[in-house]
Amino acid sequence: MQFPVKTDAPGKQKTACAVVPVFKGGSQTPAFTAIDRVSRGLLKKLLKNGDASADCGRCLLVPSLPGSGPSRALLVGCGPRRDFTPKRYRQVLTAAAKALKTAGLRDAICYLTSSPPDALDDYYVARHAVETTLGVYYEFTELKSKAPSDRPLTKLGLACSDRSAAQELRRGISDGVAIATGTSLARDLGNRPPNVCTPTHLAAQARALAKQHAKLRVEVLDEAAIKRLKMGAFLSVTQGAVEPPRLIVLHYRGGDANEAPVALCGKGITFDTGGISLKPPAKMDEMKFDMCGAAGVIGTMAAVAALQLPINVLAVVPACENMPSGTATRPGDIVTTMSGQTVEILNTDAEGRLILCDAMTYALKSKPRYLIDVATLTGACVIAIGNVYTGLFSNDDALADGLLAAGHRALDPAWRLPTDEEYGDSLKSNFADFANAGGREGGASVAANYLSRFVDSTPWAHLDIAGVAWKANAEKGATGRVVPLLTDFLLNL
Repeated sequence: MQFPVKTDAPGKQKTACAVVPVFKGGSQTPAFTAIDRVSRGLLKKLLKNGDASADCGRCLLVPSLPGSGPSRALLVGCGPRRDFTPKRYRQVLTAAAKALKTAGLRDAICYLTSSPPDALDDYYVARHAVETTLGVYYEFTELKSKAPSDRPLTKLGLACSDRSAAQELRRGISDGVAIATGTSLARDLGNRPPNVCTPTHLAAQARALAKQHAKLRVEVLDEAAIKRLKMGAFLSVTQGAVEPPRLIVLHYRGGDANEAPVALCGKGITFDTGGISLKPPAKMDEMKFDMCGAAGVIGTMAAVAALQLPINVLAVVPACENMPSGTATRPGDIVTTMSGQTVEILNTDAEGRLILCDAMTYALKSKPRYLIDVATLTGACVIAIGNVYTGLFSNDDALADGLLAAGHRALDPAWRLPTDEEYGDSLKSNFADFANAGGREGGASVAANYLSRFVDSTPWAHLDIAGVAWKANAEKGATGRVVPLLTDFLLNL
């Protein structure tokens, strides 16, 4: 999809459809006024008669406009101007993109970008428009027997009221396309079924990504290499599975050779039965999404490489299945992690922290500037903050503040939760250094406390995406959440 910047007067731009904002109360935007003028007052008449609404997200497609301007208009309600926040802007963009998709239009010009919220600069105005539109048009159809018959939008012009802002809009468009591409890759990986998206498949996708970008290099470690690294926690999760595990390591080198990288670790459980601590059957099919941390990290690396950021980034993805069998780990087994610490496994369904702790120890060998892990780790995080925020845990206030700010800018928000040492009390073990599971109270913080034992003094953050990584029911599918947040954080280093 193309996103040209449009600087001509609204009434003079020919297009199949003009996407026009409509606000409650007071005067309308210059775009509304200009297009209403060339269409002989039709827009005002529709608004006055109640056919069009200024309620936030309400859309009306006007199929034919008189005059010499746009052929059609999509009137999009934005609510009161004083309430038009960046979040509302994203909601309105989503509603408009869905309406364009339903109408099957091939090209349009969006005038929402010429009257954005005061809190957004020109760069983010364009970036959010691109990311939102491409997100709405995303479809996972690669395993359907018939190709979709939809007529896709091929060109969406972004209107610019001030020619001096055009350069920043173009920069936002370029970055938005890169981030949306990484997000789509993460969604594809998450949406693929577990008989397709195996650890071997994830490794193949990482290899394919590295071939596309000169600054990306990939290493894939097999089970024998993982054993040589003495990753006892990682191996304990995979030992009941037939599918072989893989440790996927991506190096992006955009900075100086001696510059410390930012290390990203993504949980890659390509299917999670819970192991011997078997999950209940309801919605177990959604456990293919338990590798969305890995997908988010790989998608972020795709965005970073496309943006050619002048930094170094290391991605470490432990990938395996968690299956019950005669060889599976039992509750009560004790394993030795790569760090040398021993763990009593009380719950085999608390497996994400087991593969992550060894991956984090491996990542620390690079002496990273920051260590950030991403995982669909705990249902407790979903109970705590629902499906709106990513759970953020950190041992470093500056890092936590940077990630929170990135989430705010990217409209991919996070909420900080505690990791105080008291949350580790329930992890005490009579037989090992500590256990992998504790009490249910504050379970997300208990899990983060477990991971904190493997980071030493390195500035570290844990992103629990269990509530945001996928949607269920009618909208079932991976969201790609955390790619915009992480990429924005890396863009602003």
